[in-house]
Amino acid sequence: MMAKNKEPRPPSYAISVIGLSGTEKDKGNCGVGKSCLCNRFVRSEADEYYPEHTSVLSTIDFGGRVVNNDHFLYWGDVIQCGEDGIDCKIHVIEQTEFIDDQTFLPHRSTNLQPYIKRAAATKLQSAEKLMYICTDQLGLEQDFEQKQMPEGKLNIDGFLLCIDVSQGCNRKFDDQLKFVNNLYVQLSKSKKPVIIAATKCDECVEHYLREVQAFASNKKNLLVVETSARFNVNVETCFTALVQMMDKTRGKPKIIPYLDAYKTQRQLVVTSTDKFEKLVQTVRDYHATWKTVSNKLKNHPDYEEYINLEGTKKAKNTFSKHIEQLKQEHIRKRRDEYINTLPRAFNTLLSNLEEIEHLSWSEALKLMEKRADFQLCFVVLEKTPWDETDHIDKVNDRRIPFDLLSTLEAEKVYQNHVQHLISEKRRVEMKEKFKKTLEKIQFISPGQPWEEVMCFVMEDEAFKYITEADSREVYSRHQREIVEKAKEEFQEMLFEHSELFYDLDLNATPSSDKMSEIHAVLSEEPRYKALQKLAPDRESLLLKHIGFVYHPTKETCLSGQNCMDIKVEQLLARSLLQLDHGRLNLYHDSANIDKVNIFILGKDGLAQELANEIRTQSTDDEYALDGKIYELDLRPVDAKSPYLLSHLWTSAFKPHGCFCVFNSIESLTFIGESIAKIRTEASQIRRDKYMASLPFTLILANQRDSASKHLPILRHQGQQLANKLQCPFIDVPAGTYPRKFNEAQIKQALRGVLEAVKHNFDVVSPVPTIKDLSEADLRIVMCAMCGDPFSVDLILSPFLDSHSCSAAQAGQNNSLMLDKIIGEKRRRIQITILSYHSSIGVRKDELVHGYILVYSAKRKASMGMLRAFLSEVQDTIPVQLVAVTDSQADFFEIEAIKELMTEGEHIATEITAKFTALYSLSQYHRQTEVFTLFFSDVLEKKNMIENSYMSDSTREATHTSEDVFLHSPRGGALTYNYYPDSEDDTEAPPPYSPMGDDVQLIPKDRFDLEGNEYPIHSTPLNCHDHERNHKVPPPIKPKPVALKPNVKKLDPNLLKTIEAGIGKPRKTRTTLAPSDDLDQSDNYAEPIDTIFKHRGVTDDIYAIPDDSQNRMIKIRNSFTINNAQGDEENGFPDRMSKTHSERRPSKYKYKSKTLFIKAKSYYRRAHSDASDDEAFTTSKTKRKGRHRGSEEDPLLSPVETWKGGIDNPAITSDQELDDKKLKKKTQKVKEDKKQKKKTKTFNPPTRRNWESNYFGMPLQDLVTPEKPIPLFVEKCVDFIEDTGLCTEGLYRVSGNKTDQDNIQKQFDQDHNISLESMDVTVNAVAGALKAFFADLPDPLIPYSLHPELVEASKILDKTERLYELKEIVKKFHPVNYDVFRYVITHLNRVSQQSRTNLMTADNLSICFWPTLMRPDFENREFLSTTKILQSVIETFIQQCQFFFYSGEILETSDTLAHQPPPSNPVQMVDPIIPLQLPPPLQPQLIQPQLQADPLGII
Repeated sequence: MMAKNKEPRPPSYAISVIGLSGTEKDKGNCGVGKSCLCNRFVRSEADEYYPEHTSVLSTIDFGGRVVNNDHFLYWGDVIQCGEDGIDCKIHVIEQTEFIDDQTFLPHRSTNLQPYIKRAAATKLQSAEKLMYICTDQLGLEQDFEQKQMPEGKLNIDGFLLCIDVSQGCNRKFDDQLKFVNNLYVQLSKSKKPVIIAATKCDECVEHYLREVQAFASNKKNLLVVETSARFNVNVETCFTALVQMMDKTRGKPKIIPYLDAYKTQRQLVVTSTDKFEKLVQTVRDYHATWKTVSNKLKNHPDYEEYINLEGTKKAKNTFSKHIEQLKQEHIRKRRDEYINTLPRAFNTLLSNLEEIEHLSWSEALKLMEKRADFQLCFVVLEKTPWDETDHIDKVNDRRIPFDLLSTLEAEKVYQNHVQHLISEKRRVEMKEKFKKTLEKIQFISPGQPWEEVMCFVMEDEAFKYITEADSREVYSRHQREIVEKAKEEFQEMLFEHSELFYDLDLNATPSSDKMSEIHAVLSEEPRYKALQKLAPDRESLLLKHIGFVYHPTKETCLSGQNCMDIKVEQLLARSLLQLDHGRLNLYHDSANIDKVNIFILGKDGLAQELANEIRTQSTDDEYALDGKIYELDLRPVDAKSPYLLSHLWTSAFKPHGCFCVFNSIESLTFIGESIAKIRTEASQIRRDKYMASLPFTLILANQRDSASKHLPILRHQGQQLANKLQCPFIDVPAGTYPRKFNEAQIKQALRGVLEAVKHNFDVVSPVPTIKDLSEADLRIVMCAMCGDPFSVDLILSPFLDSHSCSAAQAGQNNSLMLDKIIGEKRRRIQITILSYHSSIGVRKDELVHGYILVYSAKRKASMGMLRAFLSEVQDTIPVQLVAVTDSQADFFEIEAIKELMTEGEHIATEITAKFTALYSLSQYHRQTEVFTLFFSDVLEKKNMIENSYMSDSTREATHTSEDVFLHSPRGGALTYNYYPDSEDDTEAPPPYSPMGDDVQLIPKDRFDLEGNEYPIHSTPLNCHDHERNHKVPPPIKPKPVALKPNVKKLDPNLLKTIEAGIGKPRKTRTTLAPSDDLDQSDNYAEPIDTIFKHRGVTDDIYAIPDDSQNRMIKIRNSFTINNAQGDEENGFPDRMSKTHSERRPSKYKYKSKTLFIKAKSYYRRAHSDASDDEAFTTSKTKRKGRHRGSEEDPLLSPVETWKGGIDNPAITSDQELDDKKLKKKTQKVKEDKKQKKKTKTFNPPTRRNWESNYFGMPLQDLVTPEKPIPLFVEKCVDFIEDTGLCTEGLYRVSGNKTDQDNIQKQFDQDHNISLESMDVTVNAVAGALKAFFADLPDPLIPYSLHPELVEASKILDKTERLYELKEIVKKFHPVNYDVFRYVITHLNRVSQQSRTNLMTADNLSICFWPTLMRPDFENREFLSTTKILQSVIETFIQQCQFFFYSGEILETSDTLAHQPPPSNPVQMVDPIIPLQLPPPLQPQLIQPQLQADPLGII
């Protein structure tokens, strides 16, 4: 070899790797590792290292260019840099022996020498021999790198002798060592360097290695290198050492022990592995693939180093493990999320502790699956388990896999959930207990800090249990409640003192004196002092209230969306649109009709007779009228017909009118009943909403001579019914006719129908054809207070339910128009509905003919606002006061309501106003006719009001205010003369007093002008005459005035009768006051002054019958002008003064005693130095007002509301009947004084207006032994207890009447109906339940046991009393007993929730005792025991367990034992002097054979 400095190229060496080779018999199952050693040295990268190299080849592979028919392999060359920095190239040759795979004998080659000699050869030659890479290369040389052995020949420079020191495969180590020894002998001959490579030292056998070392030690310069091709340990060292031995210039070779070399190599691998794993951990997406990541990392040095050391396969395995870890981490994270979400799912699906407290985990799972929200919380997968499905990748799907619940973790979460509910329940209970503790501490005031209160509750059990944060939260909530309540009460107090604020003009600013007065008055109120610690808030509320008072708008109303103006506009916009749309459809084609559809209603064949008469006057059903031909379609309906008009009303036949023909009291009664039933069915069933607007015409049939004597009575009562129905009455024409019906009657009736149809069309016509819609005969303002506890629909229903209601002019969103017959003409009345705060400007600046002032009898603030409003209203303007409450029973049962209703009646009495009441639970108080008398009074005073307004307008400066009315240019003159003093005399006394009277002055029923009965509180207009007459001289009779031209002449017989009854003929005649504003029950000329008149004062009363209606009209003499001054002092200016039009009307403030006292007290506070007498004057006498209620509970009001409303002329013309009536009344009074009357059975008619085979049936027909409780009662009670047991005001707050009816109607149709599916309120169901008991033929508590209950309640000893009551209950009919027990048990459960629903046993008994006991409010004995009976029901509710379930007696306040003895309700008012009736009328002047009044008037 040439020297290095003379060799331009690095030196090249050829090393031959030799060792045991041959057949399996020679070398065993595996070789000694020659190939692996060469492979690791030439191609050290892990990916290029092949652990398997076979020596068994096919002949083809052996003959290939790689093997090339040789028994040696050329592995290629390696350029190696030595420690001295000198590079060299090392060619590697492996000497082996290839075995034929067929014969398993060595292949035949060119060199036939044995292996020992061939291996020791130093010169090798093989043309075009290719480099060997791996076994797979054989036969596929073109797919691998092709590199030829240089020049086809090599000279061997050294030998690497391989000895396998591992446990051989079927090979004896001694045999191998013997072979090596022989081989070494041959090698020694070549004089070439030799190094022993101990292979497979990673699996080394120690004594084998020692033997090798011993073998080498016996040889000269023979080194042993311990190697491991698998782990690449000392592989390069052995070749380097051999090169150093071949090149003496390189120095002595350094041999490293195997263990040291192994540690160094493993440390290198470990370091590289750590770097690679860190590199791999940068991948965070477990969806990443090895291909993507390897391409991304292939240029990274750490990646390349690891690939070289460990290979791609290990790198991929490491990556796969990382990806699997990422996936498992993701699954674990999702599992944790699901586990953390489970409590929320359990709270949603299993929130009821009582339901799940004792359920096992499997039972809870089944329960959850049944929940409606199950699918929102859980998902049931088709494949399980969930962590092996794609659900783990649905990050947005937060639903929990249901199979996760089968794990122990989920079950543990469920158990924790149950325990949490238990502890939370306890915590809530303790918080509520602590809240109740705070509520019991009376000295806690609004705004008081917690620190001041905490010391008083330190020892409280609940306080000790809850946390500090909870206690502060509870106290904060308690403070919010009491502060909010105090502010509400303060605001309510401000409204109650409205008279303090509403005495200045709008847009004014209160002076400092005014503010001082306000504070001085309010500071006395506890509700003012309650906000002492919140003085800034209190002052802010006060200023806000004052600001609203002086600058009121609906936007700034303190009631917000409950502002009356907003609610009225919404209701009118909705209701009037429906009304007008419906009427327009009904009468759209009625402007020019050619065919007229007529119903004819009659009895005993009269309807058919009238139809025959009309057909006789027609030609082929065509009737000529006023030059036009009409086709008539007549449908007579007889009393015996099974069909009513409502049943015959179809879409194909809609009548234009109805002729009602009568010729007797019976037939008139039939007509009244039929019309009432038609109208009731139309309003309730609403088959056709405007069937109620059907025009009726009353026709009196001619009489035979024998029956003509009844004609005056029939004429009078027919006219009365026509007035009530607001329809024409066609009398029998003068003269004699052979037929029952006259042609003039028929034509007049047809004209009336055509005019009615045309009027209905004009009402809804877009362009008015009769007169401008802006023109109204009367302008009425209805005022109501914002926030009052009644619906706007209640107070507007009298107008909206009327068929004559229509929308007002455009732009007037709070007004409506009424067309009503008042007097003898149809009038247009504009009703504007405003809140009191919006009415202030109207009161002071606009022309108003009358006020309807509504107030809630449940709210003192409503009364306060009414008083404040009245204080500035002129006394020339008529006023109608309307009290609103739930039912008439409230007056008897609730003292506050009684006081407010009584106060309202006092005010009405003192200011000469009308007073009535509306009941939210009764539909019979929602009719337009409630205000008919008021409208008549307003119309009568219209001229005076307008003259007064015009006089004020010229006297006062113009005030700018919001226009509420569109003024009409015309004055609206009346058709009759005005009688100035008529408003004081034409009002009748009250029809009924719930507190009782010694003398029943008039029939107790009250009726309107359209045939509808309504209980009404009326106030006599002349009740103050006794207070002013004693201060003036006796009045002088006025001069007679000419009669009205349109008044009919009086019947001479009737006039004689009346004069005879009065006993003193009159020398003069006076103008009759219009009779339309009279109470229709005023059947006597009643001089009220005779009751209260002071001795020595006389007053003449004229009683003159109005021939148009045969009624008595009272006309009081007017005062003289000389008395004007005295009247002015009393607030009653002289109405007959000649300067009447020039005087300024006084205000009701100075006329009402109630208002006077209020104003005086305020004035006294502000001017303590002024004399009361100087400040104000008042009357010396004061009359106690009486509440005049309707007769009975509205739920028990009769349906045939028209009955009894027709005045009987016999009262004014039949002395015999009048005498009988007087005797009957006298006898009744005497019997009341001598003995108690026996309690009568009171069976009120049903409140329903539809036929039912369930409701109204006897209780025994509705139950069976298996089901002792009526199904409807069970459904209602279950619904209430499931959904509304905690509803505030349950059974007290009235539900929607329509919903109550719908519940019963639908139950009638389907007993299996579910109340939950009907979308009705709890209060509606409660109302339907009460109505069920109200409709029973007999009350649930029999009348026969009422006296026993009363007597038992008087027992003083509580225990004895309760046992006595228990014995009485056992006397109930078994059916009644079961139902009564069921109802009382239910009410007991309701009372147990009184903390929430505010319905204590006392409150429930107040609401339920009239329903269960059905009292007769006409019977004074019942009135005297109402409180006792109510307390009996309260006891039943409280002691429910004792009475029905053998429980112990509960300790409660003994309400029965402390009942005051029942007092006579008559003593609640001043005694009334018996009325001195006029002498009986002469019977011979009237037909003597009149039968008893079939209409129930007498």
